[in-house]
Amino acid sequence: MCGRIASNISGADQLIAQFLIDQPSLDILPRYNIAPSQPVLNIIQDEIARRTATFMRWGLIPSWAKDAAIGNRMINARGETVAEKPAYRSALRRRRCIIPATGFYEWERKGKVKTPYHFYLRSGELMALAGLWETWISPAGDEVLSFTIITTAANELLRPIHDRMPVLLGREQVEIWLDHSHYDQALLTSLLVPYPPERMAAYQVSTYVNSPANEGPKCIAPVA
Repeated sequence: MCGRIASNISGADQLIAQFLIDQPSLDILPRYNIAPSQPVLNIIQDEIARRTATFMRWGLIPSWAKDAAIGNRMINARGETVAEKPAYRSALRRRRCIIPATGFYEWERKGKVKTPYHFYLRSGELMALAGLWETWISPAGDEVLSFTIITTAANELLRPIHDRMPVLLGREQVEIWLDHSHYDQALLTSLLVPYPPERMAAYQVSTYVNSPANEGPKCIAPVA
């Protein structure tokens, strides 16, 4: 599962360089402890291959849902079954997104003790987490954009900590994932695999990050 991410991006330059979005005046603030139900920056691509970054609520709310609360149970979608589940099938075909992140957290459980770790890319690039998004209209008529992060089996780096990890896409895979000009289910699902562990690193962080109410660089500070 992926239930907490860091996105300490302070400006649009890195997003423009890595994901080719066309929003030089994008106003974003660094976030170090993003939790489900909170607004998160997503990158989407339209039918003319124009990419934009927009904030969406973490926890996908299907268009047919009666209540937004269902999103609390849909923060992740398993890559192995995403093409089969009614809540995700349409989004896989028409509404794929990328969630840019500087890292994510996972907790090692030993008895009652949970120890947090921060995972990131050795290259220093932003992670491109594979996601799906939806538009939901509330009973009051408000439009809500929401998303889910796709997960897969853990790679060798994560496996001692947790058995699942978010799907991370390389630059060429991002091009395929965001291209909605045609739909090739086999090709898309072939991308939903563990990321090469040698391209990642991790370190233990303080339990300060355990509470979603806590923010700031202290969340990603290594434990001495």
